Amino acid sequence: SCHSVSVWGVGGRVEMTASKFMTIQQALQPDWFQCLSDGEASCEEGTSIKRARKSVDRSLLFLDNCLRLQEESEVLRKSTIIGVIEGGDVMEERLRSARETAKRPVGGFLLDGFQGNPTTLETRLYLLSSVTAELPEDKPRLICGVSRPDEVLECIERGVDLFESFFPYQVTERGCALTFSFDYQPNPEETLSQQNGIQEEIKYTDQTKKIKTTSCNQEITSFEINLKEKKYQEDFDPLVRGCSCYCCKNHTRAYIHHLLVTNELLAGVLLMMHNFEHYFGFFHSIREALRSDRLAQLKELIRRQAS
Repeated sequence: SCHSVSVWGVGGRVEMTASKFMTIQQALQPDWFQCLSDGEASCEEGTSIKRARKSVDRSLLFLDNCLRLQEESEVLRKSTIIGVIEGGDVMEERLRSARETAKRPVGGFLLDGFQGNPTTLETRLYLLSSVTAELPEDKPRLICGVSRPDEVLECIERGVDLFESFFPYQVTERGCALTFSFDYQPNPEETLSQQNGIQEEIKYTDQTKKIKTTSCNQEITSFEINLKEKKYQEDFDPLVRGCSCYCCKNHTRAYIHHLLVTNELLAGVLLMMHNFEHYFGFFHSIREALRSDRLAQLKELIRRQAS
């Protein structure tokens, strides 16, 4: 149907209309929310032009209906609607979606469907640049599912402001700890060699990056270390030297290794504390780099650590 999207919940498939969707928002009363959209074309590789056009048409129809229902609701007038840019990998439809959504009174834009296979990264980045060029600069651009540090920086250079990501959770699920350096102030050579022997870690991860873990169907990246490895059995360093998180201040790599191999739930708790703090530290570093006009230095430092 043109007036609803299918949502799969605990009780099976539910037809979600703009009216039903806005009733839920009225109950939640959020400060801002993403509008209902047809994102199916964005999730498929090699989307047909016809499917991409339908995705854009339906998403614009949902947006108009949601904006109308927002005007009619006193409660929802205080909330901000984020318009969704659709169109799959079809440039013409992506640009139409961006232009038409920008004409509506939305508070920001969600760039949907740009997450995916790294082999198509260049294509996706070119599409992203073209789309953001059509959007007003005074409204935030949000992206979902892009989370690797190198990809985050590529998106920022192309005009993305906000990232919705579960990268720290994924890293934690596979028993790994983020250890990459984002301190771009000193000489990049020194930073890489000084921070907990990270060069050795990068070489090791390069060899193992093709290994899939059982707990999380994601490849280990060069930005993390796998603490399930036997070599951490007698490593009494913190996960990252100088890290101010609870885990690094109080525990060692050897202890986390022990918790992981004995399947203790505490392993995930401590790793999550560290991975969140490290990832948020990376974003703090990005904001500082943008303020001081040194994003290029940060990007080079991250590029040297990317596999």
